[in-house]
Amino acid sequence: MSPLQIIGIALCFTIPLAGWALLARQIWRFSALYRAGQPAVRLDNPTSRTWTLIKEFLGHTRMSRLPLVALAHWFTALSFLILFATLVNAFFQLIWADFRLPVIGHFPPFEWLIEAFAWGGLIGILVLIVIRQLAHPRSAAGEHGRRSRFFGSTWWQAYYVEFTILVVTICILLLRTLEAAMLKITHPEESQALHFPLTGWLAGMWDGLSLDTINNLVYLVATIKIMVSFAWMITISLQPTMGVAWHRFLAFPNIWFKRESSGRTALGALQPMVKDGQPVTMETLEDHPEDEELQLGAGKIEDFTWKGLLDFSTCTECGRCQSQCPAWNTDKPLSPKLLMMTLREHANAKAPYLTAAAEQRTALLEADPDLAALTELPLIGQTGYDIAEPLTAYNPHGPNAVIDQDVLWSCTTCGACVEQCPVDIEHVDHIVDMRRHQALVESAFPGELAGLFKNLEGKGNPWGMGAKARLDWAKDLPFEVPVVGEDVENLDGYDYLFWVGCAGAYEDRAKKTTRAVAELLHLAEVKFAVLGNGETCTGDSARRAGNEFLFQMLAQQNVEVLAEAGAVKIVVTCAHCFNTLKNEYPQFGGSYEVLHHTQLLNRLVREKRLVPVTRPGADPVKSTNKDAASSANTVTYHDPCYLGRHNHVYTSPRELLGSLPGVTLKEMPRHGERSFCCGAGGARMWMEEKLGERININRTNEALGTGAQRIAIGCPFCRVMLSDGLTARQSEGYFEQVEVVDIAQMLLAAVRPGPEAQPAQIDVSSVAN
Repeated sequence: MSPLQIIGIALCFTIPLAGWALLARQIWRFSALYRAGQPAVRLDNPTSRTWTLIKEFLGHTRMSRLPLVALAHWFTALSFLILFATLVNAFFQLIWADFRLPVIGHFPPFEWLIEAFAWGGLIGILVLIVIRQLAHPRSAAGEHGRRSRFFGSTWWQAYYVEFTILVVTICILLLRTLEAAMLKITHPEESQALHFPLTGWLAGMWDGLSLDTINNLVYLVATIKIMVSFAWMITISLQPTMGVAWHRFLAFPNIWFKRESSGRTALGALQPMVKDGQPVTMETLEDHPEDEELQLGAGKIEDFTWKGLLDFSTCTECGRCQSQCPAWNTDKPLSPKLLMMTLREHANAKAPYLTAAAEQRTALLEADPDLAALTELPLIGQTGYDIAEPLTAYNPHGPNAVIDQDVLWSCTTCGACVEQCPVDIEHVDHIVDMRRHQALVESAFPGELAGLFKNLEGKGNPWGMGAKARLDWAKDLPFEVPVVGEDVENLDGYDYLFWVGCAGAYEDRAKKTTRAVAELLHLAEVKFAVLGNGETCTGDSARRAGNEFLFQMLAQQNVEVLAEAGAVKIVVTCAHCFNTLKNEYPQFGGSYEVLHHTQLLNRLVREKRLVPVTRPGADPVKSTNKDAASSANTVTYHDPCYLGRHNHVYTSPRELLGSLPGVTLKEMPRHGERSFCCGAGGARMWMEEKLGERININRTNEALGTGAQRIAIGCPFCRVMLSDGLTARQSEGYFEQVEVVDIAQMLLAAVRPGPEAQPAQIDVSSVAN
């Protein structure tokens, strides 16, 4: 044996033992930490879960929003698994330089696979390195480059992972060229092209070297490959918060255990508040022991479920969530990425206490004052952060709180973070769980929400209006609107219950939508009825503000009313009501067929029960209180978050717009699944926006930038926010001809025959879903 070979064997057959031991220890520590979390049942439908995992990994379906990144990552991710065979082979090459794995080692298809993924992994990581540098905060917009999706990520960890992959793939390719050169000497009759199709052409650089020299080079490169690989293993084993590396392992269970076994994202319905794995209601609280601390929501890191703790560990710091977050993009302190990273750091710091046996905890805290302080540290509080330095709003080690309250209450629950996350982290669920604790236990929430909660509890609507005013929107309509319980006993013989919603009943701008929908249903001869003053707020804002018990009270009340009315099919104009009735009321025994009005109206147009024939005039006429109809030659459409991302309704509104004669749709840059929030969700509708740029102004400016004469919406919350944004711009003397309208208003203008009406030519082939 040569000295080089002896050194290689000595290093590579000892240090990897430490790597494996440390890796096993850290996996055990992860397991212990996750067991300290609250129960969560995620074992339903294992076949579907497994298929989802296979699709998301092999298809990289969750990464497809950035195609080049997805392709490069696909090669690096699969090469990590496939090229493990070369690591095994390298150990044997330290003893026998010409060693090949039994059976498959000289099997050409296997050799082709190895070479393809070695090159693919190398090119892939180079592409990812370039992308990371191009998106570096140093060249990004915003204060300190905060518009970079990598702002706040741990740079040394990312660089180290990139370096490791780069060196390992280079070593694999060098070993292949050395093996090819060796083959030339020992078996010149063998085909280079057959066994080394992608590396044989480089073997010439070793021409003229002796077999002994080539063998020594094999020992050297194999040693480097093994040492770099196990240095990485040791590093990540000692750095449990290194998400950019650990996601290679943790993403698999995190995807398999995702909330929805069907594979859809953790949007739509919020999960019920649970304790010990069981839903918490006012009734179950009556059985709670008085001497036991009440756990509602997440006030400490151990209050999250084990899946939540797994989520935090899995975050790879890619920043896709951050790049789409409306709060972060309007200079507020909330970054979903930084939130997950901070909770991960805090969980890791508190892990020794959480994983210790109960009888050992007292001694542990006495021996470690810093750990003792950590156990008393609240998750949410006032950190005294600097708004110009958003990273200061996150303090995993304290001293005052882990996360500033402004971070928590900046969230609009729009779901952009969840929709974008490539490893299926459930950000919105975790944020709402922390809000529940703040609202129900600490009574620490923005002051404006106190009025909201009072109005919802006392009056059944956010505005605190009287129930008798719920039918004011129907005054002066040229037809009667039947009211269940007054005009009709129940919904027998009726096609739909028209759920008007609080905004549709009380908010002047939203009333125009309600009137337009009612007129269209009447024109289409659809039999519908309303609940009138029997309708109460669905409770969406209460639930997303953390007041779970108020939501439960409203939900149970509505479910009872709907049962008495015999409701089966419901049509709604509010995206939030749509989501709550469709996805959350089944948690309380209320299952209905719920349609958004754009879905029903689109169906009626397809069935020719509504025929758009009137083209917009040269001078677009705006809607009025008495005449809700409005149209124009150009329109842009804003996707409501709770209709689009939360419920995947993208096509129906656009098909409706495509059916309008003479109307051209101009999409905003951010539309569809990448649509930007209006700023009203997550109960933000009722809170003052004091930090950074107003979200509705940001979105309104984007809409106005299309040059469209109408900003079409499908949700009254969006209407209020974008109308306020438009009013602000119009006060400056601009965009006087523009109006924010519901799609139903534009359809109503088109189905009324004008003096020169022509049949509509419906063509939605160019309309994006």
